[in-house]
Amino acid sequence: MIKKYKTYKDSGVEWIGKIPIDWTLVKLKFLMEIKSGKSISTELLSDEYDIPVLGGNGILGKTNNYNSESKDIIIGRVGAHCGNIHLLNGKKWVTDNALLVKSKINEEFLTYWLKSLKLNRLANTNAQPLLTGSLIKNQFITIPTDSQVFTQIANYLDYKTNLIDSIIAQKEELIEKLKEQRQAIINEAVTKGLNPNVPLRAYGIEWLGDIPEHWKVVKFRYKFETSKGLTITKANLVDEGIPVVNYGEIHSKFGFEVNPEIHNLKCVIEDYIESNESSLLSKGDFVFADTSEDIEGSGNFTHLNSDIPTFAGYHTIIARLIDNSDYRYFAYFFDSTTYRTQIQNLVKGVKVYSITNKILKDTILFYPPVDEQKNISEYIDFKVNKIFSSIEKLEKSIKKLKEYRQSIISEAVTGKIDVRDWKPKTA
Repeated sequence: MIKKYKTYKDSGVEWIGKIPIDWTLVKLKFLMEIKSGKSISTELLSDEYDIPVLGGNGILGKTNNYNSESKDIIIGRVGAHCGNIHLLNGKKWVTDNALLVKSKINEEFLTYWLKSLKLNRLANTNAQPLLTGSLIKNQFITIPTDSQVFTQIANYLDYKTNLIDSIIAQKEELIEKLKEQRQAIINEAVTKGLNPNVPLRAYGIEWLGDIPEHWKVVKFRYKFETSKGLTITKANLVDEGIPVVNYGEIHSKFGFEVNPEIHNLKCVIEDYIESNESSLLSKGDFVFADTSEDIEGSGNFTHLNSDIPTFAGYHTIIARLIDNSDYRYFAYFFDSTTYRTQIQNLVKGVKVYSITNKILKDTILFYPPVDEQKNISEYIDFKVNKIFSSIEKLEKSIKKLKEYRQSIISEAVTGKIDVRDWKPKTA
C-alpha cells in the first residue's frame, strides 16, 4: 500500500501545494539544457537508413545523420503536437518541430515531471500554437534531495503507467475492431442489399463486381446537383447567428453527419442568407471537404441531419439529391469503402489532395428502389447505433484511465505519495 511522507511544507506554488519537508522547489532551467531541433531535407530521408528522425509526434522517418546521441527528452513545439513528450536514447535527428532537452538529473523522472506540467497550456494562442524553450525553462518543479528517490519514483511510474497503457491499448484495439465491423456492415448492405437470395449481375465495371440485378447504376451527376460553400475565412465566424460547418470540422469533428441541435458549431451573421442562399443546407444535403492533407481523408463528407438551416463553409462542395431518394442510404453509400476508393483513385496531389466538382460528378453510384433504400438505411442505423454505444462506453473508460494515469504521475513527482519502499508485485 502506498503511503504519504511523514512531514510536509508549503511549496510556495499554489497548484503544487505541499511537498515533503526535504524536497526543493527549483526552476527547470537549472535542471536541463533546452534548444530547438534542426530542419532536415527530404532528400536525407530513406527507409534504408537506421537513425530515427523525430518531430513533435514521434518518429517521422530515418536518416544516416544525427544531431544527438545521448538520452534525450523530445518535446513537440509546433501545432497540434505542442507539448508531446518522448524520451529516446541513442543516435537521432530531432527536427525543428521539436525541442531537444538534455537533463542534468534522472531523465525518466524529469520526463514524468514534464508530462505532469501539461506543456501545451503554455503555447501561444495564435493560429499555429508555438511552444518555446524559455517558457518551459521558467516553470517550477519540486525534486527530492536524495538522488536515489528520482530512480525509485521513475521505476514506480514506469510500472503503473505501463499497466494503464496496456489496458488503454486493449480498449483502443477493441474500438478499431468495432469500427471495422461498422464498415463491414455498411459495405455489405450498400453493395448487396439485405436479401442474400436476390439475383446478382455484373455491370461491366471491373471494380464494381456483381450487384443486385434490379439496382440502378448511374453517374453522380445524374443523381445530385452541386454548389459551393461560403467564401469566408475563420475571421467571419461568430458565436451566434446561422450555424456553419467548415471543411476542417468535416475532417476532425463532424464527419458523416452534423446536427446543430447537438453539435457545437460556429456561426455567420444572418446577412449571409440574402446573398448566399445556394450555400444554405437543408436536411439531407451533403457537404464534401474539397481538400485533404492525406489520401485517406479524400472523400470525407458530412450531411445535415437536422431541420435547422445550416451553411456549408469554406473549402466545401455541396451535393443535393434531385429526387426523393433516401438521403440516409446515400450517406452510408458515400461512407462505404467502395465509394471512397473511387474518390481516392481520382484525386491528385502531393501534400494536399483536391476534390473537384468534376471528380464527384464522374463517380459511379448504384442503388435500389426508394423503399429498399429506406430499409437498408434503417437496418444500418440499428446496427451501427449499437456499435457506437459500445465505442462511446470504451472511450469514456479510456478517458478515465488517462485521467487516472495523469493523477498518478502528478502525485508521485510532487511527493504526495511516498514510493521509496515500493516494490513491483511478483507473479
